[in-house]
Amino acid sequence: MKRFLKLMPALVLIGLLLSAFTIVDRTAVKCLIQLTNYSGEGAYLIVSIVDADNEYVETLYVQGKDSEWYSEITEWWKFYGKNRPNIDAISGETISGGERAINVLQIPNDKIDKGYHLRFETSVEDQGYFADDIQFPLTTANLKTKVEGKGFIRYVRMLPQ
Repeated sequence: MKRFLKLMPALVLIGLLLSAFTIVDRTAVKCLIQLTNYSGEGAYLIVSIVDADNEYVETLYVQGKDSEWYSEITEWWKFYGKNRPNIDAISGETISGGERAINVLQIPNDKIDKGYHLRFETSVEDQGYFADDIQFPLTTANLKTKVEGKGFIRYVRMLPQ
């Protein structure tokens, strides 16, 4: 019994450490992003989850890996630049006008149908920035739809895997 009591603090510590590293269930959603026809530099694109107050919760995807330009995506940079979380969803070069990219977004299940939104931000050097090129409620139904953009994105089509 004494041995168990001596081990108790270590067991509690191990339990706390394990609970800190819980695995979040995620839904894989294929996302096709079609840009409008424009000339000039490629678009940097950010896909994030925002809450009902438009506060950033998580960055799901970054198109464009040259981090010196991230500050040009001003709304997202206010969130990311302060915290600098490790983003493992950075994928390749920017995409140019008329091009498309297909990616798989890993969306946390606890954010679907809970009042969160999916936001697509775009920025093109010397041509503009759209903080909410596309933004829509993160619902099960919307993860099976096509949404029109209002900036550099022509549309986004979502397909659950």
